[in-house]
Amino acid sequence: MTTWGEVEAAAPELAAAVQTCFRRAKHKTMATLRRDGSPRISGMETEFADGELTFGMMPGSVKLADVRRDPRVALHSPSVDPPDDPADWPGEAKVAGRAREVSSSDEGAQFAVDVTEVAMTRIAATGDKLVIESWAPGGQVRRVERT
Repeated sequence: MTTWGEVEAAAPELAAAVQTCFRRAKHKTMATLRRDGSPRISGMETEFADGELTFGMMPGSVKLADVRRDPRVALHSPSVDPPDDPADWPGEAKVAGRAREVSSSDEGAQFAVDVTEVAMTRIAATGDKLVIESWAPGGQVRRVERT
């Protein structure tokens, strides 16, 4: 189990960049797995607080059933269309992990993400390369540049 606080401690610059991307708008996207194993994409709101990345779900929702059956999730930051100058694109962030239910009531369920991977994609300041930074528990931040 790797909390968001552990991501911040192990990869502080990457964690800050990911949080910036996730906080730029209210609605994110979450992928869960349906009963037959096929992916389901849903809108989602998240929060970073007290060393955790959390989200809630309404009772009876299909994504709640998905997560209770198979806790693997992938979260994607809000997308922003690239501006005329690619170097000005703020990038996008992804977090994968397992949803851990922390509370439940008649009003819904709250989950925290046990992180298995974090990734940030952006354009280099020179505007001529795609830069992908990623991190997984127990590892170092990896940086890949593509032209």
